[in-house]
Amino acid sequence: MNTNQKLKQVQQKSIQTQIHKTDAYSFFNLLTSPQLLSVVDECSPDHRERIYTPTTTLSLFLAQAMNADSSCQNAVDRHAVERVFNGLSSCSTITGGYCKARQRLPVEMIASLVKQTGNLACKQIPSQWQWHGRPIKLVDGTTVTMPDTLENQNAYPQQKAQQPGLGFPIARIVGVICLSSGVILDAAIGKYKGKGASEHALFRQLLDSFAPGDIILADRYYSSYFLIALLKEKGVDIIFQQHATRKTDFRTGEKIGARDHVASWKKPKAKPDWMSQQQYDHYPDNLAVRELKSGNKTLITTLLSDGEASKKDISEFYKQRWHVELDLRNIKTTLGMEILSCKTPEMNEKEMWVHFLAYNLIRLIMAEAALYSQIIPRQLSFKHTLQIWLSWSIQFSLSTKNIQTLLKMIAQIRVGNRGGRIEPRAVKRRSKPYSLLMKPRDEVRGEIIKNGYPKKLK
Repeated sequence: MNTNQKLKQVQQKSIQTQIHKTDAYSFFNLLTSPQLLSVVDECSPDHRERIYTPTTTLSLFLAQAMNADSSCQNAVDRHAVERVFNGLSSCSTITGGYCKARQRLPVEMIASLVKQTGNLACKQIPSQWQWHGRPIKLVDGTTVTMPDTLENQNAYPQQKAQQPGLGFPIARIVGVICLSSGVILDAAIGKYKGKGASEHALFRQLLDSFAPGDIILADRYYSSYFLIALLKEKGVDIIFQQHATRKTDFRTGEKIGARDHVASWKKPKAKPDWMSQQQYDHYPDNLAVRELKSGNKTLITTLLSDGEASKKDISEFYKQRWHVELDLRNIKTTLGMEILSCKTPEMNEKEMWVHFLAYNLIRLIMAEAALYSQIIPRQLSFKHTLQIWLSWSIQFSLSTKNIQTLLKMIAQIRVGNRGGRIEPRAVKRRSKPYSLLMKPRDEVRGEIIKNGYPKKLK
C-alpha cells in the first residue's frame, strides 16, 4: 500500500469518526432519535393512543413546512397513503382530526426542539469553522404577515396606514443564528409597532442565548450604548456597523491605526422608557468602543486591540453578516414562512417554530455533508439540500448504510462567492392587471352580485 492510499484511509477514518459523533441523520427518521424524543416526551400533553399522536402530528407539520404544497389536506392525504403502504389500517382523509391534533401540540415543545437542534449543531462545530477560535452568532429582524382574522389583528395589528379590511396582521421576528452551521438558536416574535415591539425589545428576550466568549455580528440598528454595555457585561463581544446618527471623529481617542481608534462613549443622559432608574444607574458612565473605517462603512467593535483582531480582519469578517439575510430568505422564501397561514396567533407562533425546526433539520444534514466533504456548510446550497432530502425521504429510510451517498449528493452543488454583489431592488416581470382591493371583500362581493363584474379592469 503506497503513501497516498494510506493517507486516504486515514482521512476517511477521520471523516467517519466525525459523522458518528454528530449523529445528525437520526434526527430525520421521524423524530425517533433519543435526543429529540426526550424533549417530545417531556413537553407532550397527556393523550390517548390515536392516529395523530404528538410525534406523528409534529412530523406531518414539519412535512408541511418543507413541501411546496403546505396545505393540511395534502399532509393528511400523504399520511393516509403512507399508512396503507405500510400495512396499517386506512384512515379518513378529512383534515379535522389532524387540525385538532396540531392545536394540541404545545408551543414550548416545538421551541425546545429548535433550541435543542441548534445547540447540538453548535457543540459539534470544528475549530476551523470558527473565527479566531470563537463562536460567532448573527442577529437580525424580519417581518411576516398572516390571515386577516379578528384574533390575529388583536395580537398583531396591521399597519396604521392601511384601511380596516384592506390590510393584514403583521408580526416582527428577531432571530439568533449560528454563523458556522447556519442553525437557528433562538427567536422571539412580537407586534410590528407599539410598546415593546422594537427589535431591541425582542432582542433583550434572547440574551440567554449568548455565552461568554461569543461574538455577535449585526447591522447598524443594534449599535446602542445600553445594548453594547449589556453584552460586554456578559462577556460577549460585538462587531456592528456604526449607527448613522453617531458622528465619528478619528482625531480623538486612542489611535490604533489609520482611521482606527478606541473612543470613549458617554452614557446617554436620557433614560429609555423601558428601563428602570436602578437599571440606568447600574450602567457605566463611559464605554470603550473601537471605531474603524472600512470602505464607506464605519464599524464598531469591543475587540479593542490590534492583537485581538486587526482592522483588515474585522473589515473582511464583517462581510459575513450578509449570511443572516440569506438565512432569513431561505426560511421565508424557500420554506414559505413569509406569509403564515393560521387563523389564530397561537397557531401562527407554532407555525413559526415548526418552520425553524424544519430549517434546523436541513442545516444539520448540511453540516454532516460539509464534514464528509471537508468543506464548510456555508459552501453548500440550502435549497439543493432540501430538494435532495425531500426526494430521498420518499425512496429510502435514512440509515448508516446509505448516509454517505446522500451526503455526497448534497455536497456536489456549491454556492458561489457572492461578496460585494449589487442588484437592483426591482421586479422585471409585471404582475397580472388586477386592480387593487380598495374596499372590504364582503362589500365588493355584494357590489358584484348586484352590478356584475366591471367591464374593464383599471
